[in-house]
Amino acid sequence: MNTRKIPLRKCTGCGEMKSKKEMVRVLKTPEDTIVLDATGKKNGRGAYICNSLECLRKAIKSKGLERSLKTAIPKEVYEQLESELNEIADE
Repeated sequence: MNTRKIPLRKCTGCGEMKSKKEMVRVLKTPEDTIVLDATGKKNGRGAYICNSLECLRKAIKSKGLERSLKTAIPKEVYEQLESELNEIADE
């Protein structure tokens, strides 16, 4: 019997708790750049969003990502995240 607990993370957009596998990690690197971390293993402060543009837009609107990553996020970065999310969704 496998009793390992599945790590749950909260989406900064919709606020739902989901397993890490269902989500995308947004990362603030030590160099203060914001990137999508598909592997979930990179170093830095991470925040999670559901694998949907809708949740990314909610996170942008509510400034959820900015709060989680403790930094201001420029509009260009959000646009880049949006296009990267589109690519992941298309796979």
